[in-house]
Amino acid sequence: MAKAPTKGKPLKPGLEPSVLTFTNHDGADAFTPLNFRVPAKFHREFKIYAVQNGMSMVELLQQSFQLMKSQRKR
Repeated sequence: MAKAPTKGKPLKPGLEPSVLTFTNHDGADAFTPLNFRVPAKFHREFKIYAVQNGMSMVELLQQSFQLMKSQRKR
């Protein structure tokens, strides 16, 4: 039998634990973790670029993704 979750928001009465239990569904602007590993050299270069351009690493990732999507539509 699966263990009950120990992290995240408490379950509402009557809800079963599921994968969705651990995500934030409070709205379109809610944040959720995006976890992956990158080489240390890439992380350093990415962070330095973000700082030099006055943005957070999240902003850089979001803008990079938007640019990639716009270029792939062509």
